[in-house]
Amino acid sequence: QVQLVESGGGLVQAGGSLRLSCAASGRTFSSYVMGWFRQAPGAEREFVAAIRWSGGHTNYADSVKGRFTISRDNAKNTVYLQMNSLKPEDTAVYYCAADATHGSIYFTFPKFWDSWGQGTQVTVSS
Repeated sequence: QVQLVESGGGLVQAGGSLRLSCAASGRTFSSYVMGWFRQAPGAEREFVAAIRWSGGHTNYADSVKGRFTISRDNAKNTVYLQMNSLKPEDTAVYYCAADATHGSIYFTFPKFWDSWGQGTQVTVSS
């Protein structure tokens, strides 16, 4: 299993930007898919973005397309989520996740993901 540690959350005004980081340790393989999810108070955890360690193919939720960018630095075992044009509705706890089993960026339900970070709070004020 891989260990994941997120950082980079905080408070930002609407229209601003934040970059989240997810440092992975333990077993990491080129077949892993890495992703970001978020969970707002009273809501279910929802998919935000995913990327393969190898190849760099990406997938995004419709709500963040064109505003968020997921990327990875294989040498640093780190995945990033660049968030631009933030909106108040982006406020949530953001979780990094790893899928070692399915090998697809299109498995967007949380139950398919094997490992989770502790989460980092993102708050966007209006």
